[in-house]
Amino acid sequence: MKAIRKYISITLCFIIITACFLPLSACSRKEDSDNMMKKVTLCEVTHSIFYAPQYVAIEEGYFADEGIDLTVTNGFGADKVMTALISGDADIGFMGSESSIYVYAEGADDYAVNFAGLTQRAGNFLVSRTADDSFDWQSLKGKTVIGGRAGGMPQMLFEYILKKNNIDPANDLEILQNVDFGSTSAAFTSGIGDFTVEFEPSATLLEQQDAGYVVASLGVESGYVPYTAYCAKKSFIKKNPELIQKFTNATQKGLDYVNTHSSEEIAAIIAPQFKETDIATITAIVDRYKSQDTWKSSTVFTEDSFNLLQNILIEAGELDSAVPYNDLVITDFSKKAINQ
Repeated sequence: MKAIRKYISITLCFIIITACFLPLSACSRKEDSDNMMKKVTLCEVTHSIFYAPQYVAIEEGYFADEGIDLTVTNGFGADKVMTALISGDADIGFMGSESSIYVYAEGADDYAVNFAGLTQRAGNFLVSRTADDSFDWQSLKGKTVIGGRAGGMPQMLFEYILKKNNIDPANDLEILQNVDFGSTSAAFTSGIGDFTVEFEPSATLLEQQDAGYVVASLGVESGYVPYTAYCAKKSFIKKNPELIQKFTNATQKGLDYVNTHSSEEIAAIIAPQFKETDIATITAIVDRYKSQDTWKSSTVFTEDSFNLLQNILIEAGELDSAVPYNDLVITDFSKKAINQ
């Protein structure tokens, strides 16, 4: 009997000790699970200092702080970014929202929904072969300009500006639209065209090479336009609302930083993203964008801006009729991110 009682006593002690450790083990497993980083692939339309708030968020660790292990790929054009998104090669797309409108208008079931905006002006510039401090848009008549892909935001904004200046895009000049998005500056350097429409850092690099001169900002000329935004497939957002919220939180922090810090401070942070560009050039480009009020104060994609975008598409002949704002834009994540 003593042996049995001793056995029972030892067994009870073992059970009690085990029970004491189980909650600790369970908590530990939960803590490990909570600390696991979520892999997200973001496909951007191009890699440009124009998107400085995004690179600040990356370099300052805002995405990592939100538990996001972010991989960024370059789509070299909105059409290719949308292809990556629809095919599943990317989780989130960053491009002009016109692409989401096209997909929706074509009747897709699992279309892309815009959940956060970043820029509120166009980020490209008109570059001439000769310096011209008194540039007038009328001087484009009879000239050849390297433009963008038909139906793409850069090209439509360019045509929008031309029409504002009483220039007929179809008849008053020649716009080349067969040059690949990533090759326009090289084509211009090789002697093609009298003007080219370029993003940064290409525009400034052309100036530094004495191969071209910035004569106008499309962002200034076109006014406030919802130029680029983040989107994901409707099914992805429905399945991953917490992830989308965390992504939006990080993006908002990036916007907060660029809107409250100097061009020099911003340039120093994003420099690792542009290793082939010296810090003085990065600073100058950041300052150029900052001075024209390029970046939004919040990621909220308003209905007024969406309607303006659709008007530009309809005027360009790329959209027959407007599509519903509430189907293609969700602002819940952006509104929560403001008060994070």
